[in-house]
Amino acid sequence: MNAASLQAIATSVARERALHIVLHRVVAELADQEGVALARIWLVDAGDRCPTCVARKVCPTQTRCLHLAASAGASLDGECDWSGLEGAFQRVPLGVGKVGRIGASGESVLLEDTAADRQWILDKQWIQDEAIVSFAGHPLEFRGEIVGALALFSRERLTRSDFDLLRAFADQAAVAIANARAFEEIELLRSRLESENRYLREEVNEAQAFGEIIGQSPALGKLLEQIELVAPTAASVLVLGESGTGKELVAREIHRRSTRADHSLIRVNCAAIPRELFESEFFGHVKGSFTGAVKDRIGRFQLADGGTLFLDEVGEIPLDLQGKLLRVLQEGQIERVGDDETRKVDVRVIAATNRDLEVDVAGGRFRQDLYFRLSVFPIEVLPLRDRPEDIPLLAQHFFERLCLQMNRPVTRLTTRSLGQLGRYAWPGNVRELQNVIERAVISSRGGEPRFDNLLAPAGRKGGQPVALERHHRPAGAVGVLTGVEFRRLEAENLMAALEEANWKIYGPRGAAERLGMRPTTLASRLKKLGIKKPR
Repeated sequence: MNAASLQAIATSVARERALHIVLHRVVAELADQEGVALARIWLVDAGDRCPTCVARKVCPTQTRCLHLAASAGASLDGECDWSGLEGAFQRVPLGVGKVGRIGASGESVLLEDTAADRQWILDKQWIQDEAIVSFAGHPLEFRGEIVGALALFSRERLTRSDFDLLRAFADQAAVAIANARAFEEIELLRSRLESENRYLREEVNEAQAFGEIIGQSPALGKLLEQIELVAPTAASVLVLGESGTGKELVAREIHRRSTRADHSLIRVNCAAIPRELFESEFFGHVKGSFTGAVKDRIGRFQLADGGTLFLDEVGEIPLDLQGKLLRVLQEGQIERVGDDETRKVDVRVIAATNRDLEVDVAGGRFRQDLYFRLSVFPIEVLPLRDRPEDIPLLAQHFFERLCLQMNRPVTRLTTRSLGQLGRYAWPGNVRELQNVIERAVISSRGGEPRFDNLLAPAGRKGGQPVALERHHRPAGAVGVLTGVEFRRLEAENLMAALEEANWKIYGPRGAAERLGMRPTTLASRLKKLGIKKPR
């Protein structure tokens, strides 16, 4: 082997900062040396496939082993390329075989003549077919720690001088690998810090915009009981409910009460991710892996490592991409786009949707196995019209906070205002309530807020909810409705929608669509109110 050539390789590799490039350059340059058939690098890492590993029976610990990280070479006839990382030796137990011994003990191994050292050869047929004459292997050590092993198979006889040159090269390669890992770790931490800061700002803005979980209805009390029950566990949670009901607040509260509260809660709006960027957004990518990948990017799963990942609008994930998400949830491992390295992640998943996933599963639009994986503990957030007792408290909360933000006098909402708010159907739920109050505060100019022009009865076109202001409630009536009055008006509202839909609940132009609620929610309300189709 040529000393000047090896030194030039080492100097060139030392300038690289990406680990996968360092590993590839080392083995590729060695494989180009005269007589070299195959060059490989294994790195010490945790066992990741012990139950199915072909070397499981001879592995002494089944906790750590050598992972094949880079390979370069070609067969004698030039037809086989050996740059892949698959095959029988993609995992090597520490202490087993010549490579395993190097990784475990730090001792170098030289077989000048493979024909004379047959006991070290695991694949004798391959040695014979490829005319392998010598083998040399060295540990990759950095600051007293064995980080891996470098192995070289040669068709020309390797001398002791070649062996010593390769040892010096291995020492320099180990430093380059350690430096690349350090650069990647720094870049990962920097990227993670930037992303967490961005998400923290979003969380602060969201908290300021939407407030806490507020109310005193029995429905909300049951919801909080469910949160308290599931929060300390590691179970996946599926939060169901119409748009604007506060599903993200439920996810935040589960995270806040969990053992992961000291780590990040990362939100992903699944509906906003272009299908071609799905893998990059979720799992990250390495620089140059596709057009526009100008630098390494950390994915949402890595950002949420140790914490919680909130998959908002999970029902919008395209069917052909759901399998990739399922595999990560099952295995707890990710691979960045363009990267061969498998990374373990410890993430709790909370998903949310305003769609009826059971209907989507039945219609073939959502994978059943993914649905079961996500809905270990389903929680339904009822729409605001199903918990009218919460409207006054929410309204006053939003009103006081918005007055402070706009430097307006803070007062109490009048009985008349609360009555108007209580009689409205709220198709947009809590989010609409907040927006209506914000518009009222702006238009009031410091005086009493008025909702007359902001709460026009909802029409019955385009699937919008039918207004609760119907029979037996004179126009302009004021005052807070009693529970009996509200249930009567709600029943009349539901009956109106059912009559218009010819008692069709599910599907397009059905009563559920007209009311803007989930069909299962409507069926539940009909049962509770004792409403049945006339015979």
